[in-house]
Amino acid sequence: MEAHLFDQFEEVLGKEKISKSESELYRHSRDESSHPFVEPDFVIFPDSVEDIVSVLKIANEQKVPVTPYGAGSGLEGQAIPIHKGNSISFDNMKKIIEFNPEDMMVTVEPGITRLQLNHFVNKHGLYFPIDPGADASIGGMVANNASGTTAVRYGSMRDQILDLEVVLANGTVIHTGSKAKKSSSGYNLNGIMAGSEGTLGVITKVTLKLHGIPEKVIAARCTFETPGSCAEAAQAVLSCGIPVLRMELVDAESIKQVNVYGDYGFPEEHSLFFEFAGTPNIVEEEATVVEELMKDLGCSNWERANSPKDRADIWKARHELSYAYKHIKGKDNTGADACVPISKLAEMVVFGRTLIEESGLLGGVFGHVGDGNFHTMVMYDPNDTTEVAKAKYTNDQIALKAIDLGGSCTGEHGVGVGKMKYQLKEHGEAVELMKSIKLLFDPNGILNPGKIFI
Repeated sequence: MEAHLFDQFEEVLGKEKISKSESELYRHSRDESSHPFVEPDFVIFPDSVEDIVSVLKIANEQKVPVTPYGAGSGLEGQAIPIHKGNSISFDNMKKIIEFNPEDMMVTVEPGITRLQLNHFVNKHGLYFPIDPGADASIGGMVANNASGTTAVRYGSMRDQILDLEVVLANGTVIHTGSKAKKSSSGYNLNGIMAGSEGTLGVITKVTLKLHGIPEKVIAARCTFETPGSCAEAAQAVLSCGIPVLRMELVDAESIKQVNVYGDYGFPEEHSLFFEFAGTPNIVEEEATVVEELMKDLGCSNWERANSPKDRADIWKARHELSYAYKHIKGKDNTGADACVPISKLAEMVVFGRTLIEESGLLGGVFGHVGDGNFHTMVMYDPNDTTEVAKAKYTNDQIALKAIDLGGSCTGEHGVGVGKMKYQLKEHGEAVELMKSIKLLFDPNGILNPGKIFI
């Protein structure tokens, strides 16, 4: 980038809010995906909406790419500045702006993480339930419409948003909603911005719904002979109308990996993990009904985890699954993130497991089967072209089959760089409408260019 542009940004922001240090360029060149790293020309650290307005006005006038960067926990390269330019880091925008416990809502800056937010609101008997596993930033979770293990009850980020403050490419500041719990007024801009991956505007404030902390929580786990049987059992639970808080499938290979990684002692078989939450009597009844149902379906190793430590171990293990694979030396990883109608889930899980076995590569199948979303993790040697091709083929086939079954190529990780090639197949002519919306919001194409659409 030309020196005079750096000087222009520095003059507006001040030297302390802009960096070209090697460490910052390196940190903002990557996320947790395996997509190629690209360093920005420099990193900007705003601490107010006014700073971001100033940055975007200059960037829009000079046609400089701008890529928002939260916690860097994304899995599809959304935060990688593939066209260089500026990375906007939210390290200095982590404040809680307004907290209304009586209204069960909170307004925060985008850089605060979900654990930081919960640390604050839990003291008031409330919690923010969306749990993607990583301690992601709230802004990043909105941008990617994150969900996670609790989606079976609470849905995704899109379902938690009341209002967003967003700076558009030309520096205009808009609000997309209100503090009302519902509205029939105008277009649903919350829904458009959630999942837009920084391509339509820069989020500067987020107003969220909060929920009461459940009075009692019980976790449990059991095993089945096949991953397809696990998926069928999950479907049976949903068909009974039991409002589980979490319901996760973990195949036997993944259980093996996490046992080694975290020194757990789980039975190394295809498993379902459950969590029930609510009032004591109801939770006990739900757990008992599911136990009886699972045993009727032929499960083994049913075990409740009533103590906080036992419950924590189950979900700690689940959240460590990806890292249990990623720690293997000399290997890179890729993974699918498909979501299908519940009735097609067993078919998809078996299909994914079969593909991995046919590839001869190490990998696993796991995910949030309560809402039809599952993942694969496939390990490969990045220097072996045959292994690379096999891993990519596995991902492609899972995404394409999910779409053929009426589902989506991504349930929660987003499109970013990795899933652009599936957009036309999934959305058809609607892709052109999406491109028109992008052009309307960002006519100069400065906001996170090279993402979502080819």
